[in-house]
Amino acid sequence: MLPLEGFTVVSLEQAVAAPFATRHLADQGARVLKIERVDGGDFARAYDGSVRGMASHFVWLNRGKESVALDAKTEEGLALLRALIARADVFVQNLAPGAAARLGLSAAELRAGRPELVVVDMSGYGSSGPYRDRRAYDLLVQSEGGLVSITGTPEAPAKTGIPTADIAAGMYAYSGVLAALLRRGRTGEGAHLEVSMLDAIAEWMGHPLYLAAHTGEQPPRAGLSHPVIVPYDAYPTADGTEVLIGIQNDRGWVRLATEVLGRPELADDPDFATNIARVRNRARVDEAVTAGTKALSAAELTRRLDAAGIPAARLNTVRQLIEHPQLSERDRWRTVGTPVGDISAVLPPATFADTEARMGPVPAHGEHTAAVLTELGYTEPDIAALATRGIIHTT
Repeated sequence: MLPLEGFTVVSLEQAVAAPFATRHLADQGARVLKIERVDGGDFARAYDGSVRGMASHFVWLNRGKESVALDAKTEEGLALLRALIARADVFVQNLAPGAAARLGLSAAELRAGRPELVVVDMSGYGSSGPYRDRRAYDLLVQSEGGLVSITGTPEAPAKTGIPTADIAAGMYAYSGVLAALLRRGRTGEGAHLEVSMLDAIAEWMGHPLYLAAHTGEQPPRAGLSHPVIVPYDAYPTADGTEVLIGIQNDRGWVRLATEVLGRPELADDPDFATNIARVRNRARVDEAVTAGTKALSAAELTRRLDAAGIPAARLNTVRQLIEHPQLSERDRWRTVGTPVGDISAVLPPATFADTEARMGPVPAHGEHTAAVLTELGYTEPDIAALATRGIIHTT
């Protein structure tokens, strides 16, 4: 049995953060009713058409959900949404600031008659403070939260290559729901959770945040290197492949110098013997390591690093990740249905020994509207009339 079987989640969601949270709930067995706009649905559906005409973001974030398309700005559409929430264990929303409250869907109103309900409000900056009404997107929060300032090279900042602020907020919403349901199982009491993207990024900025707070210095942008550990960078090899080498302590430096590079004199050099010294002499350390790695093929360098117990990794492309032997040997790929045919997707990271995540199909826009309304007692003529008037959308 999956951990969340029997729980129902209604999510008035769009884009990345909330869909990421609810997809994890769906993978673990929850029934997730994804509420979409009648006109076009979740705007992430139109981000691109790279997955056989479907958007890569949408395919990634929305498997295993039921798509219910309704116009919550109409009286009848809002009544339908309220009826669904009345049957739910969890309600999640990440609308624009204040939008849910204007619809009468604040946590206080929803939980007034149902204290067992778990309500999750997701936003860019939270429900209070001077930024409460600001719209927020991933890159904006990465920038506001200082992440961009420490990402990139010394010459130029850069955003991360994935929507880090969205993912961080989504993971905290997911774990928060699990904690709230666990408490409800003990006490019967639901919860009102707030998750802001800025709060999530502030937590993930822990190391540079504490470094800056206690030194008064801005952590430098270091590209692939590490600002306070040396050597910790990508190094070239004889066949052109770059290999990342991470030395975590002085014993590792001795092994790298003697067993991998074949230069034992570097191990005892007082300019290199401690990490503090190596950081001070970063350029000379990198020059010495590079001279050694360029003389070896990537395969030979990796073999020596593994034999010496030194952490290392090839600088892979996304295509090489897809073809990674570790994912293949551990059977991490599954087939997921979509409206345009089956695709491959990676299993969620948390692996249960006795059960496997339910990786359900990606829904078409409004695919489940009619079925869900039938559960509420609506007849086929009722549903057809609502669709004709634009209150709902069915597929």
